[in-house]
Amino acid sequence: MTSGEVRVVRRQWWAWAVVVLVVAAAVAPLVVVWLTNPDDQRLVDLDVYRTGGQMLLEGRPVYDYVTPAPQLLPFTYPPVAAMLAVALAEMSWGTAQWVWTAGIFAALAVTVWLSFRQALRKYVPWVFALLMVACTYLMPIRDQVRFGQVDILLVALCLADCVVKRPWWPRGFLIGLATAVKLTPGVFLIHLLVTRQWRTFFMAAFTTAVLTLLPFAAIPRDASQFWFSALLDPERLGSNKATTNQSIRGMLMRLYLPETATVAIWLVIVAVVGWYGFRGAREAYRANDQLTAVALVGLMAVLLSPVAWIHHLAWVVVVLGAIVGDGRDPVRLRVAAGVWLYYVLPIPWWGVSLKAADIPGVSLVLGKIVQNGFGLGALVLVWLLVSWLPKRRQIA
Repeated sequence: MTSGEVRVVRRQWWAWAVVVLVVAAAVAPLVVVWLTNPDDQRLVDLDVYRTGGQMLLEGRPVYDYVTPAPQLLPFTYPPVAAMLAVALAEMSWGTAQWVWTAGIFAALAVTVWLSFRQALRKYVPWVFALLMVACTYLMPIRDQVRFGQVDILLVALCLADCVVKRPWWPRGFLIGLATAVKLTPGVFLIHLLVTRQWRTFFMAAFTTAVLTLLPFAAIPRDASQFWFSALLDPERLGSNKATTNQSIRGMLMRLYLPETATVAIWLVIVAVVGWYGFRGAREAYRANDQLTAVALVGLMAVLLSPVAWIHHLAWVVVVLGAIVGDGRDPVRLRVAAGVWLYYVLPIPWWGVSLKAADIPGVSLVLGKIVQNGFGLGALVLVWLLVSWLPKRRQIA
């Protein structure tokens, strides 16, 4: 945030107070629904985080324990994440739920501000309130609240590291932190290499290395178990064929081809999509469009990962900001509205229902396409950002 933006915020403190109340009222139904679920179905991923921290406090193996029935979820994150989760384990379950949910919305606010700040310069704070509410009801963000997930925080960290003009932290530190906590932000290390941002790359790599090696000194048994055992078992994350896995690999696995063919096709598609996406991010970076570059790299984190649940698509917030731009192009605004609506609707689950309807000649093929809707949509978003968006900038 620039000094001018800070002054605007200070002058409009009363308006921002109203905005907080409006956003809180608008998102309250969502929060109330998920925070009043039966205890064993409420913020189940937050429960996993707290379990990791609790195991460390009790001196028990982090990766051998699962949350109680009916979820039976194991801790699947790197050991440094368990160390950070000790703070959550020290809280009561009720306190942790509210603290974590507030953190989700704080991270979303940072993400919305940084993603849409070009459009917000003349229209804050009221449009900011509208965008906050709109983004909250995107299905990937709804799932952040439902499961108590960490993804939007990782998005905010990587985005801030890339687009804040004069960060008070060493640039690259936040990417390194995010990568150490959940691995998939490591795609930003590839982007930094491709774009030759050497200083940022070395800081990110150094931070990742330190936070990865630290557990070997502090909790060597758990560190070894993660890197040499738990990490090699993708089924610890849940069924890779499940509808919620919208990565390229997940979509291919639902075709039920022979495993060898699935792996071969996946590697080819990953190579093509990776080349196209990282090249597009490099071109966006060279055009001084850091936001589009970040959006593309975020989509790479989803598509190229072996497993990418729907809540991993929190990057859609950044994609929407890149498409909207400064808000003056009506075509870009209409496209953004279409993308927003697409990711608000539970499209993959419509595919599941269509397959179950068992309509001869229709259900199976169309159902599978719709079931993969968010992953296929992410591929379309990559094309939009790489090929369509630069042309719209030229027209404008």
